[in-house]
Amino acid sequence: MHPEDADIRAVYAEYLAGWNAHSAARQAATLADDADVVGFDGTQHHGRLQFAADLRRIFADHAPPPYAGTVRSVRAMGEEAAVLVAIAGMPAADGTLHPDLLAVHTVVLVKDGRRWKIGVFAATPASGTSPPDAVAALRAEFGG
Repeated sequence: MHPEDADIRAVYAEYLAGWNAHSAARQAATLADDADVVGFDGTQHHGRLQFAADLRRIFADHAPPPYAGTVRSVRAMGEEAAVLVAIAGMPAADGTLHPDLLAVHTVVLVKDGRRWKIGVFAATPASGTSPPDAVAALRAEFGG
């Protein structure tokens, strides 16, 4: 267990909360200034400010479904870096998991002074060409 496990998990939870609130500013606040983010669809965003601008456009066009995430692991990569791996999905209002919106989130966090920030965020879809048994295992682990 990482010595700052709770703080690192809280950054990831806040990132998802920003998405769920459709708040580009809230979500971007979790990022380092020079962060790189690769979205579920492969869209790349470089830097906190570009990410915020891109997300404002997304949220202005439509209301995407909310994210729910289950952290699989947090591990240290030195004193000022950590990697968090989570399974994420977009459940419907009744709690059922949308089968095409399951992903693995790989997040590299860096220490920015005394606070953790997301330096790299990658959402990898777990559907389409993924082996069906692998997707089923992820769904089961996620609780869907």
